[in-house]
Parts: sequence; structure tokens; C-alpha cells
Amino acid sequence: MPAFDEMTDASGAVRIPYQGYSRWLKTVPADVPAKRRHEADTLFRRLGITFAVYGEGGDTERLIPFDIVPRILAASEWARLKRGLEQRVKALNAFLHDIYHEQDIIRAGKIPADLILGNEQFTGAMAGFRVPHGIYTHIAGIDVVRTGENDFFVLEDNARTPSGVSYMLENREAMMRLFPDLFAQVRVAPVGHYADALLQTLRECAPPNCSDEPTVALLTPGVYNSAYFEHVFLAEQMGIELVEGSDLVVKDGIVYMRMVGGLKRIDVLYRRLDDSFLDPQAFRKDSMIGVPGLFAAYKAGNITVTNAVGTGVADDKSVYPYVPEMVRFYLGEEPTLANVPTHILRRPDDLKYTLEHLDELVVKEVHGSGGYGMLVGPRASKAEIEAFRAKIIAKPEAYIAQPTLALSTCPTFVESGLAPRHVDLRPFVLSGNTTRIVPGGLTRVALREGSLVVNSSQGGGTKDTWVLEPLPGEVMPEEPGPSQSQSQAQTQSQVGGA
Repeated sequence: MPAFDEMTDASGAVRIPYQGYSRWLKTVPADVPAKRRHEADTLFRRLGITFAVYGEGGDTERLIPFDIVPRILAASEWARLKRGLEQRVKALNAFLHDIYHEQDIIRAGKIPADLILGNEQFTGAMAGFRVPHGIYTHIAGIDVVRTGENDFFVLEDNARTPSGVSYMLENREAMMRLFPDLFAQVRVAPVGHYADALLQTLRECAPPNCSDEPTVALLTPGVYNSAYFEHVFLAEQMGIELVEGSDLVVKDGIVYMRMVGGLKRIDVLYRRLDDSFLDPQAFRKDSMIGVPGLFAAYKAGNITVTNAVGTGVADDKSVYPYVPEMVRFYLGEEPTLANVPTHILRRPDDLKYTLEHLDELVVKEVHGSGGYGMLVGPRASKAEIEAFRAKIIAKPEAYIAQPTLALSTCPTFVESGLAPRHVDLRPFVLSGNTTRIVPGGLTRVALREGSLVVNSSQGGGTKDTWVLEPLPGEVMPEEPGPSQSQSQAQTQSQVGGA
């Protein structure tokens, strides 16, 4: 079955969201796209928009490939996506509160206890601790794929330290510089206010013991981190200090940063390093990039750490299959966005089916990321399949398997001209006193013909994502109502505790 083409239908007619772009494209000289592509490469190289690739003889800095053809969504398509994202992140926050407190979802038999309590991302020291304002994942990146006109699926939840938002913002800036005439003709919803929304969200999550205007800082592992460009970019955009562990000190349970004029208290720390490296007194004792005493200050209510410690359970791929049930359990609603059907290989029947159909499935490590540690069966050699089979048999609980979806394609400018390439989308969901989502997200594109792997570390690139302003008379999807599976009283009880 051919992949869903987001620009044209089966008859070759241009779909409504792309009609403005198509009209513009027909009016420009044929050599304009190639010229603009070259200008975009020059612009990104000058700005230093790079990422690091590990495992290739050092930290290899690469220019992230950028495609000049936008990925375009109608306002009605985005409205449905937005509601589904809000619903999903609300359920994930309720789940995180629950597993560190009452554990109702485990007692109800909706998720196996050992999958949570034995998970390496579960942080026992967080049990019973009420995080400021009940929010665990303040910044979530939810990976969404499309297979049809109305068929969107969540592929993955990123609830720890999701990256990529800087590329979303820089992609838009680049497109506005390169194609001002196009933006004059097509009404695109803005994304440039993301940094303001992020800063407001972080300030809203200040700890109980913060009495003044909260001071926010961004904690980076340092220049050798693959996302260091993004750390610098976001700190500059928000107008906050970018700090490393050595810049911070804890005195009497208060976290301070060293400034030229002395110490300055920090109330909210947007951390971009993993839990295990945060504090050598509480976690890995060999961490040289953490802050001794940070976790104790956090538990004392003197600082908010975002995202909260222990959120990794929510983006573990072995927990992912249970998120739709979380929506039903905590919110009393049916999920607006479905999961990709998933085989859990700790289950004997799922394991048997997967081993018999390895050449048809995508198999992923439950703790893997960045496109590593996975098998794309239809594109793997027999030797690769057999090697992966041995890994699965040795440790089935470390893997999940999913069907090979025909991801939607968008027109992409390649050497031969415009050609369809598979894409996904990572919108960013901010949770504070309210939920904030800028319209769009980071579209990642598999630049290799036929490839389904969009990760930049695996040869993928990025696109600007356009959400069109509503057209006159455009019908927005209705708000989902609560299901009949759970009473409103139970919903209020469980969500109120989060």
C-alpha cells in the first residue's frame, strides 16, 4: 500500500493545506529552490546549527540537514492533534504522580508492578515526594506519525529532556528570511513565542519556598553534549543564565550560582542532563557534571528541577503501550491519539509472533533512542535479522515490536528535484498553570529514499512545520467528552492528587 502523500491525493490534485504553496511554487523561476537551498546551507553553517554524532571516532559535529519545502497542516488537523497532545501529557503527569504515591494503577492491575518498580528509570527516592504544583514533565516532546488523512499515531513519548525545539525555531527563522514573499501569501501560525511560553511555564513551577520573582537557570552537561547548541540557544532566547555543575553550589539547602558579584539563588533549574548525573551525593558518585546536594535541596522544597527526577519511567518504551489505558484510568476519556500497535516481548505470545515475523516488524530496545538499537525488518539483511533474533531470545523483556507503518510523505527537495520522503512530527507540550503548545513542532524527514528512520544521527533532516491559520468557515473538531468507563468523581479524585 503506498504511503499517504500529504501534498497530493491519489488523482494528483493538490490537497487544500498545500494549495497556497503550490500556487506560489508555480510562479517562481525554476532555479529558485536550488538557490534557496544553497542559501539555507550557508545560513545554518554561519549560525553553527549543528549536532554531535557519537561512536564515529569522537564527537563528530555535523550540520543538521534542512529541507526548504515546508510540511503544512490545516488548522483543523492541528486542532485535533493539539487536543490529543494535551490529553496525553495530562495523563502522563497523573501517572507519574500515582506511581510515586498511591500506585492506584498498579493495584488496579492496569500495568504490571515489576514493569514500574523494577524499571531502571524508577527513582525510589522520589516516593512520597510532592513535586511543586504536581507537575513532573514540564516539557514533553511527543513523536507523532501519520498514515492517512485522519490517521495520526503517537510513536514515542519523550518526558525527560526532549530536544529539538531549537531546530523548530531556527527552521522558521530561516524560512522567513529565505521566502518572505511566500509568507506574505500564506497565513502561517507563529511559533516564535515558544521561548516566552517556556520561561513563563518554568516560573509558574517555582518551589514552595520561593518568595520573590523566581530565578531560572538552564543546567547543561557542557560543550561536548550533542544538544549543546540548543542549550545555548534556549538560554539566550529566555534571557537566563546557562550554567554547568561547577557553576553551582548548595549552601544550607539552597542552590546558588556563582556570579561575578557573589552568589545568586536559583529557584528553578531547567536541567538538560540525566538523573544519574545530577547529584553525586544522591546518584552516581563518579559524576563530575552534577551538583552535590542538589537533590536534597529539591526534596526540601527550595528548588524546582525540570523535568522532575524520575520522569524517565513515562518515556520508557516498555511503558508506552499502556499510555492509552492511563488516559482512560486517570481522565475517564478515550484517547484522542492512538498508539502504534505494539507487541510486548515479555509476553510469550507476543514474543512468539515477533520471532516468526521479524522480517515484517520494527523491533526497538525499550531503553534505546536516536534510532540506535533497532531493527527495521523489511530493510534488514538475513544476517542482521538472525543476529537480532539472538538478542531478543537472550533478553526478550528488553524489546518491543511494531508493524512497519507506511509513514506519510511530504515533498522534499533532493538532488533530483522534489521527491516524496517520509516524515514524523515532534510537538512540544509545556505544562505549568496551563498547557501551552505552539502550533507545529519539529518535522523530521528521512532524506534517504525509502528510509523510515528520521533521526538526524541516522541521516535524517528537518523541515519547517506550518500550521495554517483557520480559513473562513473551517470546522474545528469537537472536544472529546469523558467515557462511560469511569465516573467523574473518580476522575476528579485521581487527577486532583496529581
